[in-house]
Amino acid sequence: MKKLLGVLLVLALGGFSYGFLLADNDQQQPTGKLVVFHAGSLSVPFAAIEKKFEAKYPQVDVLREGGGSTKMARLISEVGKAADIMASADYKVIDKSLIPDYAALNIRFASNQLVLCYTDKSQFAREVNADNWSEILQRPEVVWGHSAPDLDPCGYRSLMVLQLAEKHLAQPGLYDKLIANRPMKNVRPKAVELVALLQAGEMDYAWEYRSVAVQHGLKYISLPDEINLGNYLMNDFYKQAKVEVSGKKPGTFVTRTGQSITYGVTIVDAAPNKPAAEAFLAYMLDPEGGMKILTEMGQPPFVPARVPTAEMHALLPTSLQSLVEVKP
Repeated sequence: MKKLLGVLLVLALGGFSYGFLLADNDQQQPTGKLVVFHAGSLSVPFAAIEKKFEAKYPQVDVLREGGGSTKMARLISEVGKAADIMASADYKVIDKSLIPDYAALNIRFASNQLVLCYTDKSQFAREVNADNWSEILQRPEVVWGHSAPDLDPCGYRSLMVLQLAEKHLAQPGLYDKLIANRPMKNVRPKAVELVALLQAGEMDYAWEYRSVAVQHGLKYISLPDEINLGNYLMNDFYKQAKVEVSGKKPGTFVTRTGQSITYGVTIVDAAPNKPAAEAFLAYMLDPEGGMKILTEMGQPPFVPARVPTAEMHALLPTSLQSLVEVKP
């Protein structure tokens, strides 16, 4: 009997060290710390998801770090920081920065669109609308900005929106005129930093995701589908927009081509706590869990979530396979 108890104790301790704890119903429950890197635009919904997830799995402590998606991916691939999950505002960041050396999966789970945010404190707040925004942003007294293209997908998408506006509005030179009225000091590392500047009255207008505007109670101008990067049916038009950003190595550059906004998430191959990572994604991708939270916060999810190939689908943990479909 003592030997049996000893074996059970060893098994229990072994399970705990690998991120599992046996619950009363004998099902393995995740434990320990779970490190989640994510796009800054996911900060509010992920805070809500974290709260619900930790209530469901009280033995897990979710540690989130948000920032520009490109920067967060580079912390894994270039700096070597340990993370279990990486969620990007542009799924291509995962493809380009993490696959295949640091991750095997790229689950597309949500969309979004770009909007022009402002507050009652903004100059010309009572005048601005979907027809005159480009003229107002050219006024010398107007302060507007966007996030850094090299660090944050919202940054290069903001520039794409301006390029597409020039084409859609048939106003040659519009892009250059707009950029001429946006000093580099108005380009911030991540889009969510601009929210504080708007609310403090230090900036009049800023390009943000619609979900961020909704979550922070900002006023915003919605743009036509030809401009807002929110409609996958417009991808052929979006391809006309191209922005050059810094590459993996210093002095190198990569061209980002316009495409409808699609968020991606992955489990890092070297994840210290894969059991908890799998449980977190299972909750996050659940239509009654994380996907419902995204919907409530103004960010349309893909239900079910998507992977591009059957081969990638086969690599998914069993707990995720029913929540994800194959869709190129």
